[in-house]
Amino acid sequence: MSVSRVLLVCWAALATLSVCTVVLAQAGATWLLSIAILLVAVGKAWLITDGFMEMRHAPRLWRRLMLSWALVLAAVVGLTLVLFR
Repeated sequence: MSVSRVLLVCWAALATLSVCTVVLAQAGATWLLSIAILLVAVGKAWLITDGFMEMRHAPRLWRRLMLSWALVLAAVVGLTLVLFR
């Protein structure tokens, strides 16, 4: 796939995931929906890291650090939601 096509697919996926986030947020305020929104956010971070930043061609350490950052942030936010309810 050409670079412009990859970027177009990433953009479309990010737009779709953004709409999913809005739909999930409008559905209610349950614990399960909050986790689903966090998972969508991690998916968006993965698309940005691999698609737009092109970290899929970077050394493994840098790619893992960038991908794990989103997971760590989602875990901290999730724990905050669980602990302070």
